[in-house]
Amino acid sequence: MAEQEKNKIEVKIYGSTYKLVGPESIGHLRLVASIVDDKMREIKAHNQSLDTTQLAVLTAVNTVHELLKLKEEVERLEEELKKLKG
Repeated sequence: MAEQEKNKIEVKIYGSTYKLVGPESIGHLRLVASIVDDKMREIKAHNQSLDTTQLAVLTAVNTVHELLKLKEEVERLEEELKKLKG
């Protein structure tokens, strides 16, 4: 099986440059970086005393929280769909 081709891109997140590599499109990788940058700036705006490490951890915690809430909603909707198909 051939290895899937990977895209590579340099992005700026909160003032630092990172190289992202993945099978996703360049547009997708840019969007991910942009969302992380936006979230970090949003959190920093509410708490100026955070250093970059604290800010990164809180961004990760908030992002995982949002992911888990979305997964719960998907599960709820799947259960509702099963009941409707019934």
